[in-house]
Amino acid sequence: MGSSGTVAGPASWADSVSALDDGTPVFEAADPRFLECIDPVARLERLYVGCRWAEGPVYFADQRSLIFSDIPNRRMLRYDEESGGVSLFRADSGHANGNTRDGQGRLITCEQGARRVTRTEPDGSVTVLVDAFEGRRLNSPNDVVVRSDGSIWFTDPDYGISTDFVGRRAEREQPASNVFRLDPGAGEIRAVASDFWKPNGLAFSPDESQLYVVDSGFLPDPRGPRHLRVFGVGARGDLSGGAVLAEVAPGIPDGVRLDTEGRLWVGAGDGVHCYDPDGTLLGKIRVGEAVANLAFGGPERNRLYLTATTSLYGVFVEARGAQRP
Repeated sequence: MGSSGTVAGPASWADSVSALDDGTPVFEAADPRFLECIDPVARLERLYVGCRWAEGPVYFADQRSLIFSDIPNRRMLRYDEESGGVSLFRADSGHANGNTRDGQGRLITCEQGARRVTRTEPDGSVTVLVDAFEGRRLNSPNDVVVRSDGSIWFTDPDYGISTDFVGRRAEREQPASNVFRLDPGAGEIRAVASDFWKPNGLAFSPDESQLYVVDSGFLPDPRGPRHLRVFGVGARGDLSGGAVLAEVAPGIPDGVRLDTEGRLWVGAGDGVHCYDPDGTLLGKIRVGEAVANLAFGGPERNRLYLTATTSLYGVFVEARGAQRP
């Protein structure tokens, strides 16, 4: 995977803050346990600005870099952790949204405008993994995770076909907004959950026995949900349960990642919310922009990268990402 074209230089320390412009502290504890998750002297760093809607960060430890999407601009960008520079990774991204990597280190991407899930091969070529279900085109794949057995799980709301801003307006072909499980080896795709308004971010627990899925139906319908649900994962990849773990406001919940202790870090309208596995809100990282998605990175997996509307941010925390990049 290569990149071309410099987009930005190293970040300035002037963009590193411990409080927002209105004086609001970056770290806000709702529970004393949140103090175990943060370093009070760590600062929120604005690493890049210039996106229209930043999304889908995925960290590559072997390259010390982060790939992320800028959906309306139909591009993907690469942040170099050592130089601090940002360069163009892919110019025509199909309105890429969520990204992850598989067990072989290959990039998996939800191209919500192109209505497909793709894999970038080591030589840079792109393989289409799936673009239809039961003979009908997908809605607009949104976010994606890979389980240790190689199965690819992704959400398929209709955000990317309901507007020309973050996709391409088109007729909906899928009757439901599903959570899908794809077995690339067998070429089999299954809808494992179909009772969502707008399934969005998703992540597995550290032992992969549970799957957490965001429902962001509140956008665009205020009657819709804005919560995080939890499912049990069976031996054959079937889901059970689906109880609401936490309601998330302001704004909507979007991306979600877990640390090694099972705590959930969720993008929200005012930054990042951190939840205990039992659903208790522990605290927030205030950003000043709505955070769409996030990823743990760095050599110790303790640097939290945030894609937040116009910008990419980074902040060191006292937690390590559960997913090994």
